[in-house]
Amino acid sequence: MEAQDCEAAATPEPPCRGLVAEWWDMVGRSVRSFPHSCSTLGRKIAALYNSFTSKPLKEHIFPPLMEMLIYFNFYKAPFLVDLKNPEAKIPHTVNFYISSEPGVILGVWHTVPSCREGDARGKDRGWYEAALQDGNPIIVYLHGSAQHRAASHRVRLAKVLSDGGFHVLSVDYRGFGDSTGKPTEEGLTVDAICVYEWTKARSGMTPVCLWGHSLGTGVATNAAKVLEEKGCPVDAIVLEAPFTNMWVACINYPLLMICRKFPRCSRALMDAMKRDRIVFPSDENVKFLSSPLLILHGEDDRTVPLECGKKLYEIAHTAYRNKERVKMVIFPPGFHHNLLCKSPLLIMTVRDFLSKQWA
Repeated sequence: MEAQDCEAAATPEPPCRGLVAEWWDMVGRSVRSFPHSCSTLGRKIAALYNSFTSKPLKEHIFPPLMEMLIYFNFYKAPFLVDLKNPEAKIPHTVNFYISSEPGVILGVWHTVPSCREGDARGKDRGWYEAALQDGNPIIVYLHGSAQHRAASHRVRLAKVLSDGGFHVLSVDYRGFGDSTGKPTEEGLTVDAICVYEWTKARSGMTPVCLWGHSLGTGVATNAAKVLEEKGCPVDAIVLEAPFTNMWVACINYPLLMICRKFPRCSRALMDAMKRDRIVFPSDENVKFLSSPLLILHGEDDRTVPLECGKKLYEIAHTAYRNKERVKMVIFPPGFHHNLLCKSPLLIMTVRDFLSKQWA
């Protein structure tokens, strides 16, 4: 009888009974932890509420609004473009990625001079990287707000420069195109410096020029000032449709011009930019530069008025010791803000200026 009892005791429970017990145990744990979960959720909601109510409503609205309007990086047109396949848009071009800082990966297109199109056919990134030492000058192109490196006017400019004998490295800052991260003034400056230094490290004796367009002009002068302070002035700077600083650029921006009629709105926008440290002070930066500086501006530019480019030129020309290092070229009507690349004078103007500076 005892042996039978022992044997019965050793018989395992049916599997279903074990599963039921497990399930009830899990339910019990959930029920016991429910008050704690509610308490944690309540604390989080209270913290969010306190954070929101501790600041005026305008501080919740205007900073994100200004970031959106200044960078416009959420507008990733043209859509459905494979940025990893640049030759669908522009020949003899390779796509690659570099990291400007932890967690930030930048997409870059490298277009070689069109005279090397035959050599470039079928080559990998390594060949393109080595080609930076072939003696043809190099341009690191820093684009304006919105879209990405495949935008039609940017591709068109890269083709014009390539036909003119330049290497072109078209960069998407953090948060633009397929580059990771979130755009900030400091972040975009770090990205520009990273790509410039990466290029200089591989260019040998070949000169490298920073070319900024619109928003990119502020990025270019920020980067150039930092490099100047490090004792490594850039080989040359081209500013296409530049502004003096972001506040002046914003009050002239068509979507924001209405704010001029409402002083309180203007002050709120300015406070938002100060809070987020959005300045791009090209008018201050150029006072500290020694690099050859070429300013290009269209007479009928409505996005960044010609007066902004003229003012920046006057500041730079006054500050530079060697006045021959600063030049401004004004293009006749017909090219507006984005289309100076259509002018037959563009490539001649740039090559003439750089050849004299680099002679």
